[in-house]
Amino acid sequence: MFSSLLETARNSPFRGPLSGAQCEAPTQAMAASSAVPPSGDSCEFGSSKYFALCGLGGILSCGITHTAVVPLDLVKCRLQVDPDKYKNVLNGFKVSVREEGMRGLAKGWAPTFIGYSLQGLCKFGLYEVFKVGYSGMLDEEAAYSYRTFVYLAASASAEFFADIALSPLEAAKVRIQTMPGFANTLREAWPKMVQNEGYGTFYKGLVPLWGRQIPYTMMKFACFEKTLEILYKYVVPKPREQCTKGEQLVVTFAAGYIAGVFCAIVSHPADTVVSKLNQDKTATVGSIVGKLGWAGVWKGLGPRIIMIGTLTALQWFIYDAVKVYLRMPRPPPAEMPESMRKRLEAEEAAKSK
Repeated sequence: MFSSLLETARNSPFRGPLSGAQCEAPTQAMAASSAVPPSGDSCEFGSSKYFALCGLGGILSCGITHTAVVPLDLVKCRLQVDPDKYKNVLNGFKVSVREEGMRGLAKGWAPTFIGYSLQGLCKFGLYEVFKVGYSGMLDEEAAYSYRTFVYLAASASAEFFADIALSPLEAAKVRIQTMPGFANTLREAWPKMVQNEGYGTFYKGLVPLWGRQIPYTMMKFACFEKTLEILYKYVVPKPREQCTKGEQLVVTFAAGYIAGVFCAIVSHPADTVVSKLNQDKTATVGSIVGKLGWAGVWKGLGPRIIMIGTLTALQWFIYDAVKVYLRMPRPPPAEMPESMRKRLEAEEAAKSK
């Protein structure tokens, strides 16, 4: 599997600009040298080691960032499930601290860290796998022309599996955060949920979780990739290859924040439904939407935009920083194939005659 993906990666428009052209009949010496990563890189783009390290970057970027914003996530969930008690973000913090103290704001940190680390492993690692795989199904020009669809398809495929890993921990997290007296830790919540409702309860919210996370992730990756292209083309005053790694990471953070704002908006209604489903074991998607109404499913959007915007920016920053630290290949935004550029120039020249 990985050998075919590696060959696809070598011919992908998403590879780095320093990737060498492949001869149709390489000599044995050339074939051996092709397996050696470019100078300075710890692995070859599209190799099994590359995908594994991408997964590690995903673990760090998602696990750390989601755990860091647990207090805000806790208040956001409580706003969604009990808007009569928690009027707004500031009031939510005040009420939570008054009732449970400052330590109460950290409730749910363990399922958050474990669940989102597993999700990050699949989200980022599998995204790279699917992106290379799907682009390999197209010729070079088609892969460039339809790259946005490649980003969307690859991110949706990756998130499908990521949510299967996340769902049990997300269910436990919401119970801990929104049901007073149920449990204070993951070790308390997990056996209670199994004993009272069986293992099926951990996947009760999987379908609405897909409804929240798949559009979120499609926006997260496609918007980030396109924003990165735009920033380097129109905003950054010099070519990417002339930027320092620090400057490139700043651009990564900016593109991630822009993508995060759109992510929060498209996925918020499903996020509200997931929170309600995991709080009330008798509820259904239809009953929740009917009770809350259209305006109700948008409760908590403000803090979620702040949370997800910052979260997404930091995730992309950490993910890219891990690549820098581990000396992984970091291809630039997709570039127009030379054959396509020459063809378009020829067509333009023919029209001007």
